[in-house]
Amino acid sequence: MSGSAMLEGKFFLDGDTAIAEGAICAGCRFFGAYPITPASEIAERMAARLPLVGGVFIQMEDELASMNSIVGAAWGGARSMTATSGPGVSLMLENIGLAVMTETPCVVVNVQRGGPSTGLPTATSQSDMMQARWGSHGDYEIIALAPASPQEAFDLTIRAFNLAEKYRTPVFIMADEEVGHMFERVVIPPQEEIPIYPWRKPKEPPRRGHEFLHYAPEADGVPPFPVAGSGYRIHMTGLTHDERGYPVVTAAQQEKLIPRLIGKILDNADDIIDIEEDGVEDADVLLVAYGISARPTRLAVETARKEGLRVGMLKLVTVWPFAEKRIRQLSREVKAFVVPEINMGQIVLEVERCVAGRARVLSVPHPGGDIHKPDVILDAIREVAK
Repeated sequence: MSGSAMLEGKFFLDGDTAIAEGAICAGCRFFGAYPITPASEIAERMAARLPLVGGVFIQMEDELASMNSIVGAAWGGARSMTATSGPGVSLMLENIGLAVMTETPCVVVNVQRGGPSTGLPTATSQSDMMQARWGSHGDYEIIALAPASPQEAFDLTIRAFNLAEKYRTPVFIMADEEVGHMFERVVIPPQEEIPIYPWRKPKEPPRRGHEFLHYAPEADGVPPFPVAGSGYRIHMTGLTHDERGYPVVTAAQQEKLIPRLIGKILDNADDIIDIEEDGVEDADVLLVAYGISARPTRLAVETARKEGLRVGMLKLVTVWPFAEKRIRQLSREVKAFVVPEINMGQIVLEVERCVAGRARVLSVPHPGGDIHKPDVILDAIREVAK
């Protein structure tokens, strides 16, 4: 790696470029992707930058191959990432499930656009949030982060790689077209100030003839990661498997494996979940927002406060796993929740589930193409504050 090729300082970047730079700072050295609006700028940046830091960029033939390539690269010892939009994620989901089952650390960026199908290729949306959580088949948990600015796009990309390594799982960055194409100041700190979670190496060295249990979990439920070529005997399969990695397709083994895969995320939810609270302490009405929607929501909250309304805001930086413990707690303290999002109602369903009738929940949907007008959100606040 060439130290001189690492950026440091203040830059005027769009969110897509900030994601690419965040990945490089996080140690990403393999990027496999297929061009798609509005995520292509990430691929373009990685194509130019990765060779300068000793990394590899490959434009794959499609999104299926892109996801396959980053899974393989991760098992070869490289921090790896792909970037796409909703139609591409639809094609990647089978191999995202493979990454979950094989506990492969990697990062998947979804710069969301309007759908379904081809939809609005160049206009914004947040309509893939449930796709990220439930898109692949089977029972599993996923981690998904939602940046609201280019600076957060940079910061959360670094965090995504750290979470992927720490919990041996694919991690989504759920950006959107507005954040992806928005130019703002981005501060890139010196490399030595960027926190990097180290590769979770096995504690025992490889031994000839020794059958290493490379899926045996440590105390936090996560096994070490013996990458291919490091001397350990490795067997990787998408089938239900034992701690050797060998297929054991029985109900008894499924009962051992699946709860552990889910538990390593949910049991560590307090470490994974990141939320930002503003004016929550004395609020009667609480706004729940994420990604680009948090920005007009914040303006609506400020206006409502000037009108004398007791309004607070909960910004979901981590969307999955969901901040259900905090939402449940707050549902006993406020009389209403307002949830603006650029879809026809997705995360609001999680809010309703956690509130469980203890407070009113009002959805402020938007089918996509642009962002909410603050006045629309303000009208919703006034309605529930009556």
